[in-house]
Amino acid sequence: MTSNKLIKLRFPKALQLNQKIFFFLLITTLGYSQAVRKYSNEFMNIGVDAAALGMSNAVVANTNDVNSGYWNPAGLMGLEDGQVAIMHASYFANIAQYDYAAYAKPIDNESAWGISMIRFGVDDILNTTQLIDASGNIDYNRISKFSTADYGFTFSYARKLKLPGFQYGVNAKIIRRVIGDFANSWGFGFDFGLQWERNDWHFGLMLRDITTTYNVWNINEDEYNKIKNTVAGQNQELPESTEITLPKAQFGMSKKFEFHNETSLLASGNLNMQFARTNDIISSSIVSIDPGFGFEYSYTDLVFLRAGFGNFQNVTQIDNTKRIGFQPNIGLGFKYKGIQIDYALTDLGDQSAALYSNIFSLKVDLSIFR
Repeated sequence: MTSNKLIKLRFPKALQLNQKIFFFLLITTLGYSQAVRKYSNEFMNIGVDAAALGMSNAVVANTNDVNSGYWNPAGLMGLEDGQVAIMHASYFANIAQYDYAAYAKPIDNESAWGISMIRFGVDDILNTTQLIDASGNIDYNRISKFSTADYGFTFSYARKLKLPGFQYGVNAKIIRRVIGDFANSWGFGFDFGLQWERNDWHFGLMLRDITTTYNVWNINEDEYNKIKNTVAGQNQELPESTEITLPKAQFGMSKKFEFHNETSLLASGNLNMQFARTNDIISSSIVSIDPGFGFEYSYTDLVFLRAGFGNFQNVTQIDNTKRIGFQPNIGLGFKYKGIQIDYALTDLGDQSAALYSNIFSLKVDLSIFR
C-alpha cells in the first residue's frame, strides 16, 4: 500500500497485479462460509495501554485499573474510584490509525464495571473501480474515497468471590467491521477472566472468545461485482458471509519486590495460548504457546521504567532455515496526582518480523476533580 493510499483497480496491463492484489485482499477479508479463521478479528489482539505494551502484554495477573477491561476484567476490582484512559498509535507509516478509550468505576466494595472502545482503521482510500468509463476513457472525476475500519465495543463486569483472594470478570463484546460500501459485519462474543493472590504472588487467567466470536457479513453485491469485473479472467463466487473466531487463553503470574530506597520491581510473565498449530515457539496440533515477560521498575510510584520480551516465533529464513524471533519492547511512565502518561516503543531492534511503533497513552483518576 502506498503512502497516498491509492488502490489501483482499473489501470490497464502494467497495473493488473495491483488489481488482483486488492481483489484477493477483499476476498480474504470477507472470509468463507462458517469459516473458523485463525486470524479473525485480530485487531482485538493488538493490545491497549502503553504501560502494558512496554511490558510485552505480560499483565494478565497484575492488571488492576481501567485497562483491565481489555487485559483481564477481574482486575477492575483494583479500582478505588472512576478512571478514564485513552491511547493512540499509528501503523504502516501512519496509514492505519489505532485508537482506544475506556471508562471504569467501582459499583461497591464487591463489584465494578467498565466500558471500552477500540478502532483500527484506514481512511481516505481512493476507490478507482469506476476510473475508466464504458467507452474506455479515464475520468479522474469518477474517483471516490472510502474508509475501512474495525470497531470493538466491550462491556465489563467484575466481582469478588467469597473465596478470599479470588475475583472474576466477564466481558461482552460487540464487533463492527466496515469496508466502505462493499461490506460490513456485526460480531458478538464473550471473555472470562480470573485473578487470585497467594503469598504476595498474583495469578491471572484470561479466556478470550470463550463461546467463539461469531461475525456475520452483509456484502453489497453490486459493489462487489464492480470489483470482480475489473480483474480479467476472474469469476469467483460471492464470498460467504460468516466467520468464527476461535477461543484463546492467557495464563499469567507476577510478583512485586519492594526495596528500601522507595523503589520497587514488578516482574511478570504470560503464557499466551492458541488452540491450533501456529509458528509459536511451542506448537502442536492441540495448543500453541507464546511466552511473554515484562518488568517495571518504579521510584516512589512516580517514575516508571519498563521492558518486555514477547511474540516468540519460529521464523523461516530465505534459505529455509529457521530461527527464533521475538519482540523486545521498552517503556517509560510518569504519574502525578492521579494523572499518568505512558510511552512504549515496541519491537526494539528488529528482532521480529513486526514493525516498531511509538505508542502513547493517558490514564486519569477522576477523584482528582473532587
